[in-house]
Amino acid sequence: MNRLSTHRRLALAAVVAALAVVTAVVAAKLWTAQAQLPAPSASAPVPVVLPRLQSVTNYVEITGNAAAVNDVKLVARVEGYLDQIHYQDGQFVKKGDLLFTIQQAPYKQQLEQAHAQVLTAQASLLYARTEFARYSALVKKDAATQTEVDHWVFERASAEAQLLSAKAQVQIDEVNLGYTEVRAPFDGIVGKHLIDPGNVVGGGGQQAALAEITQLDPIYVVANLSEQQVLKIRQNLSQHRLPLADLHKVPVDVGLSDEQGFPHRGTIEYVAPQLDPATGTLLVRGVLPNPDRALLPGFFVRMRLPMGRVDRNALLVPDRALQTDQGGQYLLVLDSSDVVRQRYVQLGSLMGALRVVTSGLAPEDRVVVGDLWRATPGTKVTPKPTTIEAITGTAGPGSQQ
Repeated sequence: MNRLSTHRRLALAAVVAALAVVTAVVAAKLWTAQAQLPAPSASAPVPVVLPRLQSVTNYVEITGNAAAVNDVKLVARVEGYLDQIHYQDGQFVKKGDLLFTIQQAPYKQQLEQAHAQVLTAQASLLYARTEFARYSALVKKDAATQTEVDHWVFERASAEAQLLSAKAQVQIDEVNLGYTEVRAPFDGIVGKHLIDPGNVVGGGGQQAALAEITQLDPIYVVANLSEQQVLKIRQNLSQHRLPLADLHKVPVDVGLSDEQGFPHRGTIEYVAPQLDPATGTLLVRGVLPNPDRALLPGFFVRMRLPMGRVDRNALLVPDRALQTDQGGQYLLVLDSSDVVRQRYVQLGSLMGALRVVTSGLAPEDRVVVGDLWRATPGTKVTPKPTTIEAITGTAGPGSQQ
C-alpha cells in the first residue's frame, strides 16, 4: 500500500509539472501576441472640424406634386368628317402647329356663297343710291312725288343693311373654315389621338375630344402648408401681408424624390386666400421653368420655401456626420481632454452637403466627421483637424444651395 501511494504521488507530481510547462508556453505566446497588436485606438487620428458659422435663411420643407400649367382637350367646333391627322402620338408641338383637318369642301363653298351675297348687296345698294339721287332731282322739278323719294330712301337703307349682313356672313364662314383646322393652342406634348380619320365629329352638340395637349414648360408645383407653418411664417414677417407683386418674387426650390437637394428653382405663383376647413391646410402653388421636361405632371416633389427670417449666426456641419439612435439625432464631439462625447442636436434645413444645427452645438465644439467607428463615446482619441471644405468639397460661406 505504501509503495502504491508513492507511485501515485510521483504521477501527480509529473502531471503538475507538465501543466506548469504548458501554462508557461501559453503565457509566452499571449505576451508575444499582445506585443504584436497595433497601438490602442486612443492614438488613432480621427478627423474633426469646427462648425461653419454662416448666415442662412430659414426654410420650411413640404411635399407636393407637379401639375400642368395648361391641359386642354382638343374638340371639333364644326361638323364634318375627320379628314387627316398631322402629328404622331406623343409628339412635342409648337403653338400654331396643325394637328387635325376636318372636311373643308362644304365650308369653302359656304364662304364662296357668302362672297357672292356681298356682291349682290353691293349692287343693290348702288342701284338704290342711283334711284334715290334721280328721284330727289325729279321731285324738285315736280316730276316725281315725295312718296317715290321716300321709297328709295327705304331701299337704300335696306341695301346698306343687307351689305352689312353679307359681310358679317363672310366673316362667320371664314371662322368656320378656320375651325376645320385644329391647331396647337400652345407649346406642349399631344397625347394619343382619340378619334380616327373618317369619323364624323362636331355634330349634334358632340364634344368628344380629338386628343389632349399638355403644356410642360413652365410647370406648376402644388403643396399644402399646415396651419402651424402658416402662423410661423406670418410671425417671421411681423404679421405683414405681402402684396401680389412681392409674392411672385418669393423663391421656391424643388427636388424630385431621387435627387439630392433642390436643383429646380422657381417662384411662388399663387397662395389660397383661406385655409381648407376639411384639411386645415393652405394651398401654395409655385411655377418654375421646365425646358428639359425633367418634371412631369403628377410627379411627387419636395418643396422648400423661405420662412421669412434670416439666421445670421447659424452653425452648419457636414450632414454625413449625423447619426441616429432611439434618443434622436446626434453628433460625436471631443471635449477638452479629447474624449469622445455624444451630443444630441436639433436640426434645421439642409444646405447642400451641410445641415443647419439649431441647438445642442457650440461654435467651439470639435465635431467628428470621419472614422466614426473609432470614435466610441467615452474613449480618448487623437484629433486630426480638417476643414468642412475638404470633407464636403463645398465652397466657403455664401455658397448656399
